[in-house]
This record gives sequence, C-alpha cells and structure tokens, in this order.
Amino acid sequence: MQIVKEGYPFIALSALLTVIIYYFAPPFAILPLVLMFYFAYFFRNPDRITVSDTTVLYSPADGTVMSVEPFHDTEYLDEEAIKITIFLSVFNVHVNRSPMAGEIKYQRYTCGRYLPAFKKEVTFENERHAIGIDNGKMKILVIQIAGILARRIVSWVTLGHELKQGDCYGMIKFGSSTELVVPKNVEIFCKKGDKVEGGITVLGRIKA
Repeated sequence: MQIVKEGYPFIALSALLTVIIYYFAPPFAILPLVLMFYFAYFFRNPDRITVSDTTVLYSPADGTVMSVEPFHDTEYLDEEAIKITIFLSVFNVHVNRSPMAGEIKYQRYTCGRYLPAFKKEVTFENERHAIGIDNGKMKILVIQIAGILARRIVSWVTLGHELKQGDCYGMIKFGSSTELVVPKNVEIFCKKGDKVEGGITVLGRIKA
C-alpha cells in the first residue's frame, strides 16, 4: 500500500491542525485527526498485480458501473463504440489504471463545471481529461471526469508515453467518474450495478 504524493499536503495540513488544536482545545483535536486518517485512506494506491493479457480490457478504475451503452465516438475512435461509465465514491481508490498496454496517441484536458458525478451531463459539462491508447491493433479512449467535490484531475503521463496493462496513469481528487470507450468488437462482461476494481476486473474481451 502506498500513498500518492498528491495526498501529502492534505495529510500534513490536517496533522498540523491536530497538533495546534490539541494544544489549545484537546477535545476538538479529534476532528482534524479523523480528517488526517481519511486523507491517508483516500489517497491510497494499493499494490496490485495485473495479469498481462492482450485479449482482455481491465477496468480503469475502482467503483460501480453506472451504464454500458452504445456510443458513437467522434473524439478519438471515430466509429460506433461501446461506453462503460464507472462511478467512484469518496471511499473508492481514485487512482486510474490503463485497461491495456499501448502508446498514448491522444490527450485532451477540458475545463468545465463540477456537477455530481452520477449525472449524465457530466460527460459534456464537467472538467475532464481524456487519453487515447493505441496498441497497434486497436484503440480505446479513457476519460477521467471530475465530480462535485473534485477540483483537479491529476495526470502522470503525456503524449507518446508507453503504458503497460494496469499501469497507474493519474487520479481524480475526491468524487468522480471514469469512462471507457471501446470498439464494438469487444465482448462486454460487466453490467450496470457491478462493482469493479482497477487493473483487476476484466470488463471485456476482444473478439477474434
């Protein structure tokens, strides 16, 4: 288990507040102390082993599948596709992982609003960060979308970056959702309401 560096300022500030408040009013120090432990919990990055398999696509995030629907993608795939939307609560791991190995051939960050992550409008109106991954045989698009509490999407990669299957490439601070857009020749194994884990749960298999 690791804690991503983006969590250090939150943990340090709440720890400092705990010490200061404990000095002046000990009973109230419990509040920042609880926050400190929560931030350590939220910014966790569990050690996971992703089994490399070029025929499957893993979940890019932990959370609950909100929808699996036909989708015409004009951003990167430029074809009829399937979109899987995953909702991440404030209790889920928020580190995103690559569903497949490949090179980042497309990247786009879009400023926007901060609607609740479970609303359909968030796809078009909220802050978002999209990366297109190409392994030479197929292309997929993964989109990080900020939620009502999220105010910054973090990316640790850029164009030309080579990702292995299951590699961590970024995170979304606090509530959010992640979308995976795949070609129609992918057999989908998940459905609305399923709980998934990034880099562990197989969302689909590429048809021969």
